Amino acid sequence: MASKLGNITFYADDPPRLARFWSGVFGYPPVEWDEPLKSQLLESGLTEADLAARAVAEDPDGDGPRLFFHHASDPKAGRNRLHLDISATPGRHPSHDELEAEKDRLVALGAEVVRLVDQDWGPWPEHYYQLRDPEGNEFCLQ
Repeated sequence: MASKLGNITFYADDPPRLARFWSGVFGYPPVEWDEPLKSQLLESGLTEADLAARAVAEDPDGDGPRLFFHHASDPKAGRNRLHLDISATPGRHPSHDELEAEKDRLVALGAEVVRLVDQDWGPWPEHYYQLRDPEGNEFCLQ
């Protein structure tokens, strides 16, 4: 038996805000602590602050990655040691216009463009955007 990926977890200053951003990136519906789950969690001793300290971005069909957001105890410092590569057109290389349109959509959601990478790595061309999410986590759009 092999292990399977459960969550990709982010530490965040504002977990619900970051969950809404990443839900928008992947086209997931926003996930809130809806009833009756919210009441059950509060009745178990959790507080509204506890609920605000965690959030999720989840594909309702279960096909895409599940992202979990947990309140960070310290501010982000330095560069990520791991980042996500997002495909503008899954399964194929995007045209220039498709890449630009998706970059613009992500910026409208709250991403920041760091730089456009346009180079060759050996025989392979590399053309992608390096971006940051609203809390400064780096990711690439290819």
